[in-house]
Amino acid sequence: MKKLTLVTLLICLLVSVIFAAPRAKISVQHVTPEMLKLTTQLVPDSTVATGLSVVAKGTWVYVRVWNFGDTAAVTGAAWSLLSKPTGSNAAITNISGLNWWGKFLADSTGTYNVKVTMNTTAGSKDTTMYIYASKFVGVGNFQGVPATYPQCMTCHSGNSLFSGIFNKWKVSGHAGIFKYEIDSGAAYYGKSCMKCHTTGYDHNKFALNNGFDDVARTLGWNWVGPPNPRKWDSLKTYYPGLVNFATIGCENCHGPGSEHALGGGDTNKIEISYKAAVCGSCHDEPWRHHYYAEWEHSLHSEAVFEGRNVADSLRFRTANDCNRCHDGESFIQYTKNFKGPLNTSLADQEMITCQTCHDPHGATTSEYQLRKPSTNSDTLGSGHTYSSLGNGRICVDCHKSRRTASTYVLNKVTSSTWGPHGSTQGDVLMGKNAATFNSLPYVNGSHKNISDGCVGCHMYATTDTGTVTRDKVGGHSTNMKYTATNFDFVNPCLGCHPGVTHFSDFMAPEDYDLNGTVQSWQTEVKGVLTNLRKAMNPQHLDSINWNWIAADSNNVNLRKAYFNYRMIENDGSFGLHNPFYTIAVLYASIGAIVGIEQHIGEVPTVYNLSQNYPNPFNPSTKIDFSIPKSEFVTLKVFDISGREVASLVNQRLLTGKYTVTFDNTNGLSSGVYFFRLVAGNYVQTKKMMMIK
Repeated sequence: MKKLTLVTLLICLLVSVIFAAPRAKISVQHVTPEMLKLTTQLVPDSTVATGLSVVAKGTWVYVRVWNFGDTAAVTGAAWSLLSKPTGSNAAITNISGLNWWGKFLADSTGTYNVKVTMNTTAGSKDTTMYIYASKFVGVGNFQGVPATYPQCMTCHSGNSLFSGIFNKWKVSGHAGIFKYEIDSGAAYYGKSCMKCHTTGYDHNKFALNNGFDDVARTLGWNWVGPPNPRKWDSLKTYYPGLVNFATIGCENCHGPGSEHALGGGDTNKIEISYKAAVCGSCHDEPWRHHYYAEWEHSLHSEAVFEGRNVADSLRFRTANDCNRCHDGESFIQYTKNFKGPLNTSLADQEMITCQTCHDPHGATTSEYQLRKPSTNSDTLGSGHTYSSLGNGRICVDCHKSRRTASTYVLNKVTSSTWGPHGSTQGDVLMGKNAATFNSLPYVNGSHKNISDGCVGCHMYATTDTGTVTRDKVGGHSTNMKYTATNFDFVNPCLGCHPGVTHFSDFMAPEDYDLNGTVQSWQTEVKGVLTNLRKAMNPQHLDSINWNWIAADSNNVNLRKAYFNYRMIENDGSFGLHNPFYTIAVLYASIGAIVGIEQHIGEVPTVYNLSQNYPNPFNPSTKIDFSIPKSEFVTLKVFDISGREVASLVNQRLLTGKYTVTFDNTNGLSSGVYFFRLVAGNYVQTKKMMMIK
């Protein structure tokens, strides 16, 4: 027994060493135009860099090391080049003050083997990485100018996959931007703009690497503005060798291709990247080009890593794969219904980036080159489609519960993760998939009819250029609030709600949380959530724990209420996505716990208290009543002497029809009893008979 205990202890220690130790990863660091303005350590040796491991000859390469094995802080990094191309004079040095960055000048084409020794508060770790420097070759076959070796389409035109990508790309905005600008662009269009509109144009560092500027200089083409409709035809006629560089082509996003093409198609020497920085190398130059800055302020740029070890081809269909929404590369696989590489560690994770939602090659069948969900997958767990949300569909592909409420609540609570998935915004917006306590639907709101759904509000354009909220709300930040200044982004609301300046201006029509004051929708919903927590708490305190729900394992209504509580809380809008639906779900949940069945969807016009049924009864009977407006309601039972023997309802209720069950749990004797309904000024009393 002692030997077994010792072996177990050793195994545990070994596991802790393996899984809780520093692990180093080298990343090629991107540098955007905006970063060059803000980071003095990169001046004067500065290059806009995409963060790819395939880099342009003659440019600076920036690398950094980070620890993904444990939480130990990095305290130092020693960089070196284990090997470099023949004739290269490159030397790697540290960049002080930049989070353990290093840099070297890729002065020759070929392979650089970079090594780093990372020091942390928990120990040291070495790792290496290969970086490939190349020259540009051009796309080939663009605008009718044939490809010449080693241009991309000399090899890839015979492959249906690549030719399909090429055919989408050649009519995309990326492909045609340079042609458009020199023909029809603004009067100020000039060489500084061409850094992003062509292939391989030097971006802050002079380099001879066969980019657009080098080819133009060799051929004798020179820009003379302003744009006019004859510029492109002139370039194509007199300088055809420049055409296949006069576009945002393959190499802008995959890296320069000479080493890949001349090296027998070595796939290590060309890169497929899902990093936002590839886009940020051009789309991060505010004030005009600020999509990247917006994205950096979004939670998409800080996606929580979940990991996965599921590799079956059905994982996307069942929504059981966490990485489908927590890893950008996995989401792309989902849209294509394609099982690709498994990103099983934090070092492999890709954030939710530009490429996650947009196909950079082009998408002729969708607006903004948005990716489309896999066939027949744009449904909630309840089976309801959200195809009506337009461009907002891609948001709900992830922002929805992975559970089907009607069947899921039949399962007993077994862990803290029981319930709807953490992001339930789609379900709440559509007003679907809450647990119900009868077969009738909940009342629903109209926000789901906003053009493009989620996008219509969360990506509403910001127009300010000088305030602190610039790029922090709306657009690709998708934020509706900037907490640092308590700023609520109500601009999208003004078309329907003129005059509002803050979310607190959206007032609820009634005192739903029963605190005596009519407050904003968000405040009222938070209050009702508190009331539901108290109703579910065994001691009626304001706290909730899944263990308490699990302990009452046969109480299906309690599980339904807990599911609904988590659904509304996880939505995070506190009513603004669908206010009346939110209140109806919460009230029905509270009512089910205290024994009231609400007939959702039925709106009475008069007060009514029906005769109980059955009558006479033993041991229980049901009582129906209706209230035409929301107010505080009591329903009590009295014996023949007027003594109160049961309180069946004692709370504010929404407009509707209700059923209450009276059980003789107190052992009352046979005889005549009275039940009285009081709702505002309405008072009604009826008689019933209990027979044992």
